[in-house]
Amino acid sequence: MDWSKIKTIFILTFLVLDIYLMYEFLKVLDQNKYELITETSIEDKLAADKIKYPVLPKGPIKDQYVSAKPKIFTGEEMMNIKGQTVSIVDGTTLHGTFDKPFQLSDKFDPSEMNAFIKTNILYSDKYAFWEFSEKDKKITYFQKYQDKFIYSNKNGSLEFFLNDSNQIISYRQTLLEDIEEMAEKEEVLSPLKAIETLYQKGMLEPGSKITKVELGYYTYEIFTASQVLTPVWRFVVDEEENFLVNAFEGQIIELNNDEKK
Repeated sequence: MDWSKIKTIFILTFLVLDIYLMYEFLKVLDQNKYELITETSIEDKLAADKIKYPVLPKGPIKDQYVSAKPKIFTGEEMMNIKGQTVSIVDGTTLHGTFDKPFQLSDKFDPSEMNAFIKTNILYSDKYAFWEFSEKDKKITYFQKYQDKFIYSNKNGSLEFFLNDSNQIISYRQTLLEDIEEMAEKEEVLSPLKAIETLYQKGMLEPGSKITKVELGYYTYEIFTASQVLTPVWRFVVDEEENFLVNAFEGQIIELNNDEKK
């Protein structure tokens, strides 16, 4: 047996193996560099178009789909409401008219509503202020779950209606209940990735400014007696326009004109 030849074969074999392993290592390194360049490039593009955004949440963020049911209000619950005339419509909607209108200040601040809502509205702690429309003479509150808004859900809102004297005279209320987590929490898209989606779809004008970024929920699927909510990223642009991006699947959620404001 020629040990010299065998030794040479072993050396050549290990040399080829080393070359292959080095090739695989460099390929992985190039892929990592490409991913880094891709992540950096959206930041560069935003900067080039002078699109500004606030400091974004860092690290992996997890959330999950949740299910919910429209609450059926009962006559027994109505017995706890004083100082107003209340009716139940289709079981899931309360219509209330106050015996004495509630006067708002000339310069409205949501905080002036706190005590009024706590005293006069069932399950008042489930809602948070959303907007005041002087044009429509309406103040809107959205339901929250785990301190996140449930956006534009007709089964989870509280709307107050005003007269010409800037007084609250009536309201309409719906509520989601039996809210349950449907699966284990999963990592959602990063807010920067969601911004990239908006940018690629031409939703962000040059010179615009993203003034608010938050995670909430939006209706994903509606069934006969329940619905599924999905996590979404909400972006407020120039303090006036809302954009929602599905935080799991990455699609931009189409909103009507009223929902965008």
